[in-house]
Amino acid sequence: MSFESTSPCVSVIVPIYNVGRFLDQCLDSIRSQTLRDIEILCLNDGSTDNSLAIIKRHAAQDERIRVIDKANEGYGATCNRGIDQAKGTYVAIVEPDDYLLPDMYEALTSFAEAFFEPIDVVKEAWFDVLAWDDPATERRVPGYLYKRLSTSKAPQAIEAMPVLLEGHPAIWSALYRREFLVECGIRFNEYPGAGWADNPFLIDTLCQARTIVYLDAMHYCYRNELPPETGAAVAEERLVMPLVRWKDMTQALRAYGTVDRAVWQAHYQRGFNYIDDVIAQGGWESERVKGAIVDDMALMERDIVLDHPKLSPAKKRFYVEQTGCEGKSFPVFPYACHLAREFAVRLRAQGCIGAARALGSFAKRKAASPDADKVE
Repeated sequence: MSFESTSPCVSVIVPIYNVGRFLDQCLDSIRSQTLRDIEILCLNDGSTDNSLAIIKRHAAQDERIRVIDKANEGYGATCNRGIDQAKGTYVAIVEPDDYLLPDMYEALTSFAEAFFEPIDVVKEAWFDVLAWDDPATERRVPGYLYKRLSTSKAPQAIEAMPVLLEGHPAIWSALYRREFLVECGIRFNEYPGAGWADNPFLIDTLCQARTIVYLDAMHYCYRNELPPETGAAVAEERLVMPLVRWKDMTQALRAYGTVDRAVWQAHYQRGFNYIDDVIAQGGWESERVKGAIVDDMALMERDIVLDHPKLSPAKKRFYVEQTGCEGKSFPVFPYACHLAREFAVRLRAQGCIGAARALGSFAKRKAASPDADKVE
């Protein structure tokens, strides 16, 4: 069968750099999609392993694959090259160490076409792939979004579903209407290396989209980072990166004139999640990282932080201490209600065992990192 159409349904962008270990599984899963009307843009970003050879082998077997071999520029610049080359109605991004279930793009495009207007962003949940370094321990569990939102009955803007801004950016569990990206001039920030370029892209797409729909299903399998070795030092640059990106996202939200309180609450929750992670990895011992944490909190509006129902009293006290703003009492009841709702979501999404694992993981992390008590 030939796929000569100049306008495929989906352009799948795969930015590739030294991922030979996982690339066959990734490309096989894209090629096996039940939606056949796709183009697969494999962008080799100056790999020094066998990635390019793997890409070329797949391209020889599947004429839908276009190979773009170039010097190393980083994740953002590579994705931008893919957007420039894309011809599809929709654009998708797949990270090359992940893989897809076979009906992902058929499910998402069919869902989008059920509405009577163009859909800018089609979003769904995903699977987290854990402990993947050992086949005996590897498991797939529902990611953050699953069961937090109901499947959309009508397109809406981000103000109606701010939860999309809370957890992992997960820009790959979505389709983006290509004309929407072009009309809004949406591009990735071209940071060196990986650079957490997905963070600003999340804001640029969801906060400019007029029509977003959410499908409460999972087809994308995201390979989580393995836990660091106990006692292993984390590079200062790596620790400060999420804090810098959160500041970039804040500036973007302000540039878009965002005033919706729920959107800002979701953004602040992400900020405190990053602060929590950085402190848990020992970042509070670095003056540079500590300064970046305080700088981020200084950008937050006091009332939104102190009235935030999903932030613990300890986090609010920490915010008051570090910013020097006027504090007040921090009632436990709103946060207790949030924890109860959180447990209910985990129970619906993962069952009793999954919910218990999630609580156990949280308790273990707290016990292992006294510094985390500063913000949790």
